[in-house]
Amino acid sequence: MDRKAITVVVVSVVLLVLWFPLVNKFYPPVPIEQRIGSNNQSTTNRTGTNIDGTNATVVKPPSVITNGTVAAIIAKPSAPEQTLILTNEWARYTFTSHGGGLKQVELLKYPADVGCRTKEKEKQKDVAYAALNTQALVPALALTGAPELQDKQPFALTTTTSGVRAEKTLTNGLKLVHEFVLGTNYQFAATVRIENTTAAPLAVGALEWVLGTATPMSLRDDGLLMGLMESDGKNVQIVDQAWFANRTLGCFPGTPRQEFNSTGTNAAWGAVYNQFFTITAVPQDPAPRLVAREVALPEPTAAEKVADPKAFPKPVGYQAAFGYTATVLKPGETLKHQLTVYAGPKEYNTLARLGLQEKQELDAVMNFGTWFGWVAKALLLSMNGLAAWGLPYGWAIVVITIIIKLIFWPLTNASTKSMKRMAELQPQMKALQEKYKDDSRKMNLKLMEFMKENKVSPLGGCLPMLLQIPVFFGFYTMLQSAIELRGAEFFWVCDLSQPDTLASIGGFPINPMPLLMGVTMIWQARLTPPSPGMDPMQQKIMKYMPLMFMVFLYNFSAGLTLYWTVQNLLTIAQMKITKVDPQVTKAVATKAKKK
Repeated sequence: MDRKAITVVVVSVVLLVLWFPLVNKFYPPVPIEQRIGSNNQSTTNRTGTNIDGTNATVVKPPSVITNGTVAAIIAKPSAPEQTLILTNEWARYTFTSHGGGLKQVELLKYPADVGCRTKEKEKQKDVAYAALNTQALVPALALTGAPELQDKQPFALTTTTSGVRAEKTLTNGLKLVHEFVLGTNYQFAATVRIENTTAAPLAVGALEWVLGTATPMSLRDDGLLMGLMESDGKNVQIVDQAWFANRTLGCFPGTPRQEFNSTGTNAAWGAVYNQFFTITAVPQDPAPRLVAREVALPEPTAAEKVADPKAFPKPVGYQAAFGYTATVLKPGETLKHQLTVYAGPKEYNTLARLGLQEKQELDAVMNFGTWFGWVAKALLLSMNGLAAWGLPYGWAIVVITIIIKLIFWPLTNASTKSMKRMAELQPQMKALQEKYKDDSRKMNLKLMEFMKENKVSPLGGCLPMLLQIPVFFGFYTMLQSAIELRGAEFFWVCDLSQPDTLASIGGFPINPMPLLMGVTMIWQARLTPPSPGMDPMQQKIMKYMPLMFMVFLYNFSAGLTLYWTVQNLLTIAQMKITKVDPQVTKAVATKAKKK
């Protein structure tokens, strides 16, 4: 490979690595509009009091949060926050007197952090749980919007036989009652009632019932896999960071969107989610609309930045709410809304047992997408089936890859034979190229006739790669939300859902799995004969194209690069063991000489 070709490859790889940092440097994202009151005050920590009298660290909520056509407001509390905690087999629910909603949900079967360091913490029994709605500016299932529903009084929290009740009577005579009934499998029911206790009609403005806020899973979570979903019962819309950023071609700055509003389409259900967890709410009757906003969350503290220098500096969340139109309550009349809520892992088998949505909507909650969603679902069910037989998830990926290879063996075997036969016919093809080098049209025509006569195809080598594309994207889609792989180990890999970083040198992570994948891809490329008529320089560049894939996938999950590496090794093995009948090759060579 000459100096020019090496320069082209090196420059291409460097540009791929630096592309996004350079774009962010020259075209920085538009800062998120501050949405915390007109006085621009920042959130601060203070100490509140639990119902049982113990101290609890809480985040002071903003006095007003504004954005869009309806202000999502929550009155500044006049009394210290009280919390009431209920725990069942699946989760720990923390309810707050500030807003009368759900402050956070801690999932008792899922640690907040997984990986090698977590194993040490488990031995010390010092593991925090994964939490939903944490650090959110507004409690989940709080009422916002209508000024008539806001005052400085806190809610009174009481326990009931099956859950929690939060209530208060406003100075205008409206009584707010929030009731929560805990269920099984991360489910609970939520009911809100607005009662007119006066002898005169009272107006209630357009209000929003916050279903929750998608918040980062950890300090390092950059929010790329966070977002929200809205469904009218037939079609599902996904709103995420890219939707709000509204960049041109996905890279260059556009006009950021401030608010998502599904006005004109009833919301049959809505969800906020991060990579592995979700709050999904289904109204008893479809809500008139779903509204969502991107909100700035509290930045990491100085201590957190010291403990984790890679902490994301400006975290954001996505707050979603069901919107209801203004109304007038007659004396003694009650306005009532009900939700069924699932706050838990994006675990397909658990979601499938709930029966909250139709089949296609369950796929939407898993965020399988549309193009290769069916492949992702099939792979997930297969992987879970193998795991149910006691096979670790890493080995389940290996077994699935082997099964896929065996299914396509006849096709890839024929393709491999065609490639090998074409490699053995290279002398005759080069002779034709030399003979007709002054007439490229005739040369290509003669080459095509020669290949057709000998039943070989220049596209034969592409077939194995094409067969991998649906499976690759299926694995990619599945691994984005397959919580089963979170914390799953495989040899040195501590978490198959994340890169297998063993160490860092100068801040650059050392990930062995994509390096192994790159080596196997280069090996496979060297075994693949070049297409006839291809320029020698192009041939050399193509042999080093796997380096590009390695750069693209370097920081992807170890589960994905494990699949690709095993797939490459199986393809190499197939290329090694596949033989071409020497008699056929000899007959072709003799026939070519006679011509």
